[in-house]
Amino acid sequence: MIDFELFSTIRNYHEQKGLSANQIADELGLDLRTVSKWLQEKRFRERAPVMRPSTLDPFKGAIVRMLEAHQYSAAQILQRIREEGFKGGYTIVKEYVRKVRPKRSPAFLKLAFAPGECARVDWGSLGTIRTGESTRRLSFFVMVLCYSRMMYLEFTVSQTMEHWLACHQNAFDAFGSVPGKIMVDNLKSAVLKRIVGHAPVFNPKYLDFANHFGFKIAPCGVGKGNEKGRVENGVGYVKKNLLAGLELPQFDAMGNVSRQWLDTIANVRIHGETRKKPVEMFSEEKQSLLPLPAHPYDIGTITRVRASTQFRVTLDSNHYSVPAEYAGANLTLKAYPDRLCIYCGDKLIARHPRSYDRNIDFEDPDHPKALLAQRKKAREQKLYMRFLFLSQHASDYYRELEKRRMNPRHHVQKIVALSEIYGAEPVARAMEDAFHFQAFSCEYIANLCEQRTRRLPEPGALMLTRRADLLELEVQRPDLSIYQKESKKDGIDGKK
Repeated sequence: MIDFELFSTIRNYHEQKGLSANQIADELGLDLRTVSKWLQEKRFRERAPVMRPSTLDPFKGAIVRMLEAHQYSAAQILQRIREEGFKGGYTIVKEYVRKVRPKRSPAFLKLAFAPGECARVDWGSLGTIRTGESTRRLSFFVMVLCYSRMMYLEFTVSQTMEHWLACHQNAFDAFGSVPGKIMVDNLKSAVLKRIVGHAPVFNPKYLDFANHFGFKIAPCGVGKGNEKGRVENGVGYVKKNLLAGLELPQFDAMGNVSRQWLDTIANVRIHGETRKKPVEMFSEEKQSLLPLPAHPYDIGTITRVRASTQFRVTLDSNHYSVPAEYAGANLTLKAYPDRLCIYCGDKLIARHPRSYDRNIDFEDPDHPKALLAQRKKAREQKLYMRFLFLSQHASDYYRELEKRRMNPRHHVQKIVALSEIYGAEPVARAMEDAFHFQAFSCEYIANLCEQRTRRLPEPGALMLTRRADLLELEVQRPDLSIYQKESKKDGIDGKK
């Protein structure tokens, strides 16, 4: 028996591609008679099922009446119908009993809570959202006070321990108080191990958090999903009322979305069971809630990390810098939802805002300074060694530069550069001459090197003439009387 899709394929191969019945049978792996038969049909006709009589047919009515009266097993029914003449086996009876047995939903007691007695929490998730240039799974935390149905909602992109605790703490701050106990599902952030008949093993971090705020942890029973129905309804309510059809913005905007939804819809609606607004019932319940502790809880999650040779630590595919001197060191990373703190022993060495983008490198400008200073010192040492090799007087020349110049490194650098232009020997000779004349400057060395490389024209021969009128010259005797007059004046002025 073929279906409509296969019938349409056969007709398409024949009418559109022009294949014969043999070719279609080979292509589709069907029998030639089957293909030929359906090529003769103009439209698909579904074969009516053939109802074969069963040996159980005469007894089916009795079986239904027995099941409606009592919860008989298939074996018990088989015994009774055999007394009435049934000759069949157990399997056919079991299959029919399973098919017609009335389904009964389990009954649960309706849970009731006093004001301030309990709250229920859980995670929900739906799709992905943009964080920077990346996408992450969108999660949301819901806490519902069991008496008033007052709800707290917070969106995150992670369900790790620090986010779990931060959402609790933010919910308590929003309510301004703490419930007496919190009912949680058996997730690893709250319950590490749960065995029927044994006390649950709580996560030590969550247990310490509960002791700090004064509430008790009440995990749901194993397989008892009905025990957390109210918060599950809260998760479903968020999905149906807020997120369904919502065009998700960037993750940074989801905080405003949740607050507006809580204030304008979730907590001011008429609740279907209490028939009152949660915000009105919360004003009554708040008096029974526990006060907030004096100090907040340190929700940071601590892990051991090793800094890379590029003095980076990695979290969620992002890289965060530490001071360069801690490259390769074993460090302690303390992760919060909004920041990261990195310690070496008890010393805080780095602090960064936490990013939920991917493959981003974050470097504090102060962290590579020690490495850059070290490299600068190495370059200066190399430069100084090159300067000392220029001349045996180089060290003395450098000391004189330090005495006379504000920046001796500048002059040393220039003199070493001159050795690359004019050669080491001319510069060494210029330094010796400069030291002799007590001239300590790179400009003086450059002037000497330049002067000695400048070629002067060769002097010509001195030609003397033989003419007597040029050789026999008469020079007038100088008049010295003017000096005598001046000296007499000086003598008179002195007597006066």
